[in-house]
Amino acid sequence: MNSNSILKLQIILGNQYNPYINLAIESQLLDEVHENCIRLFLWKNKQTVVIGANQNPYSECDVDSLIKEGGHLSRRRTGGGAVYHDLGNLNFSFVADKKNYNVKRQMQVIQKALMSFGLETEVSGRNDITYQGRKFSGNAFAFTKHQGLHHGTILIKTDSEKLQRYLKVKPAKLHKHGVKSVASRVINLSEVADINSENIIPHLITAFEEVYQNKAEMIDFNSLCTEKALLLSKKISSDDYLYGKWKFFNAKKTANFEWGNIELDINIDEEKRIIRDISIASDSLDPESIETAANILKGASLDIIPQYDSNNIIIKNIVEIIF
Repeated sequence: MNSNSILKLQIILGNQYNPYINLAIESQLLDEVHENCIRLFLWKNKQTVVIGANQNPYSECDVDSLIKEGGHLSRRRTGGGAVYHDLGNLNFSFVADKKNYNVKRQMQVIQKALMSFGLETEVSGRNDITYQGRKFSGNAFAFTKHQGLHHGTILIKTDSEKLQRYLKVKPAKLHKHGVKSVASRVINLSEVADINSENIIPHLITAFEEVYQNKAEMIDFNSLCTEKALLLSKKISSDDYLYGKWKFFNAKKTANFEWGNIELDINIDEEKRIIRDISIASDSLDPESIETAANILKGASLDIIPQYDSNNIIIKNIVEIIF
């Protein structure tokens, strides 16, 4: 049984705008085990498109324009769709041991902080927080054996022109939300309140302490920039990690489901009637199921439906598309 009297709260304020450093620190926080502890990491990236774990960068982003204009492409551990970060955007990461990981309470921290600016917000869809029906925060999730990560964006004064130019949003996704462009679906909170990416921070800290009824300890960001974290930042900034197999990805099948969209690149040995190789691009919030589906299907015979967990709707849908 958990007790707030022993639940430790920690705050980390990022002081660098490098997406690879920030994502490496976040990943390190997730991999460390801290029982009865919830960490809130607040950070910013400069001119960055962040794609989900299983996304094809070329179908989600105008990579050439982004890089040519001095921007960065990065890939996170969680699923979900592509987002644009700049210094008018604040990012948050909750990292907690599984006993204390609670998405509803974590969302409450964001919503409570915004209430102090007079903004009543709603959690909607798969992973969004909205104000008057327009999205300002997309959220994504990841888990290790002992811990959970919940991170997201808060659009405050993001450059909407660059957001539209860099992100490639599929027409089917816009149609699903009944809008004509990504700009009409999202909102910068500075449009409706006297709020910026700095003055919101004290309100987030206060809301964090009030929701969990404890005082938070400040952790120095620089102390987390260990040699291990710096090595990880180099790995996740490499061409192989960011682009890898996606340079040769050719979508041969596409589909949209309630849980997200998928694109399949399948290499079939017609003589042996087996799937020689398969790559799956998806904005699913469950990257592990996407990877499991690829492992199940690689080497599968086209004449025999492979065995899989029929209760997993993501794997079930992907297998059904092929068989």
